[in-house]
Amino acid sequence: MTDVLVIDDAATVRGYHRALLERAGLSVDEAANGYEALERALRCPYQIYICDVVMPRMDGYTFTRALRAERGTRDARVVLVSSQATPRARELGLGAGAALYLVKPVPADTLLAHVRLLLGRAA
Repeated sequence: MTDVLVIDDAATVRGYHRALLERAGLSVDEAANGYEALERALRCPYQIYICDVVMPRMDGYTFTRALRAERGTRDARVVLVSSQATPRARELGLGAGAALYLVKPVPADTLLAHVRLLLGRAA
């Protein structure tokens, strides 16, 4: 099973997260939007989803709710990452079912620490 699916409409962000996580020894896939991510998740679930909030076609909130609605992925661990730093945005993310809501830019060590905790792996 692949450890992490990184979902972001910006290829540079996906590449950055992928490189960071792979250097930490994790296996990583990428998706450019929520629809693509949901399709992949339903075929073969991932352990963690790192998902941007603001994306075309399907935003991170909608993706998280859709993932939670499916039997095979309802316990998925989603980390929403966004530049939206308002309490309301965080509330919407956690209300959609995200395990964490992190505000960009997320320091590399912070993201890795959270991912390791969610995977149950020591730093």
